[in-house]
Amino acid sequence: MDCTAGVAGDMLLAALLDAGATLHTVTEAVASLEVPGLAVRAERARRGGLACLRVEVERPAVADRSRHLSDVLALLAAAPLEPAAARYARRVFELLAAAEATAHGTTPDQVHFHEVGAYDALADVVGCAAALAELGLLAPRAVVTCSALAAGHGQVTGAHGTMPVPVPAVLDIAARRGLTLAAGELPGERTTPTGAALVAALAEPGPMPAMTVRAVGVGGGRRDCPLRPNITRVVLGRAVGAAPEAAAHGEVVVVESTVDDLDPRLWPSVLEAVRAAGAWDCWTTGTVGRHGRPGRLLTALCAAEVRPAVADALLRHTTTLGVRWSVQERTTLPRRAATVRVGPPGREQQVPVKIAEVPGGELTVQPELAEAERAARALGWPVRQVCAAAVSGYLRERPARAVPRQPPGPG
Repeated sequence: MDCTAGVAGDMLLAALLDAGATLHTVTEAVASLEVPGLAVRAERARRGGLACLRVEVERPAVADRSRHLSDVLALLAAAPLEPAAARYARRVFELLAAAEATAHGTTPDQVHFHEVGAYDALADVVGCAAALAELGLLAPRAVVTCSALAAGHGQVTGAHGTMPVPVPAVLDIAARRGLTLAAGELPGERTTPTGAALVAALAEPGPMPAMTVRAVGVGGGRRDCPLRPNITRVVLGRAVGAAPEAAAHGEVVVVESTVDDLDPRLWPSVLEAVRAAGAWDCWTTGTVGRHGRPGRLLTALCAAEVRPAVADALLRHTTTLGVRWSVQERTTLPRRAATVRVGPPGREQQVPVKIAEVPGGELTVQPELAEAERAARALGWPVRQVCAAAVSGYLRERPARAVPRQPPGPG
């Protein structure tokens, strides 16, 4: 994490999106907070002459209010976030609460969150948590380092009046986590409490390690400073000398049922309900049962902990009288996600792509079909053209040995 020009929540979130996290993942995570009207959008911009991504938080029409730590943690607990993302978001807000408590001479539970508990901060923290999880940066094997954080100098006005820069909460977070701060030549607040907490909850201070760079994300701040680009950068890669990530081995639960008396028009809604219950994937296969009656075999793949919910969805949404399941071994390839811009300037659409690494180090690149269809409608292009442009765009922007797959089609 290159924070030598500073870091704020929106800047880090934009950098993670630019490095390959999908906007769909982030928007779904923010929507899971169930705050009507709270959303995020991203757009291309320039800061100091450098291309970057900017994130804007769309706030609800109703006025925000200050929150206690318990209020924020309750929102996080109620949201269906990935466990690693939920733990990270909780650490960030607990770190913020502790820093604010120290600054104001109170306890973390009594702190009134103002700026750091507002709509913007909620979206930034949850969005960053989802993006970091998608990029694999919350996994136990991940190593995250950060540069010195540009603190800036001067004064800033907030809910507690005018304060010196760096503000007390930033200083406290840096002291707790051993982060390096540098005032530098940049005036104003360059590192916000939310930005400092997002970095401190994950990264260790240190130089960029020797690594093979896989992706670079550049997130821009609100201001365009003439002294130097107002950006935060994220550099992703594999440590030099590290063994290639091996295929993962594990277990998967296979849930099945054969149905021969369901209205065929209902199958799309059945599959949607099974996926909503937590299945990683599900599909149907044509079969012929007793007395030559045609039917469908529904198969769903899921984790053991969601198997009861998947089975319940199948029982409730079909006419079957029973469900069977088994545990099977499986091997999965290392995979990651990225977002590619497709279309002419001014009308560009973002299309997520999945990248998998096959034995030998080659990559396969596959666009997300639903997002490709959305982009095709917006551009007036055939879906196949959008898929081809997304694959070629990924290979052009992030050169690697890759084997493009054909866009998905019928069957």
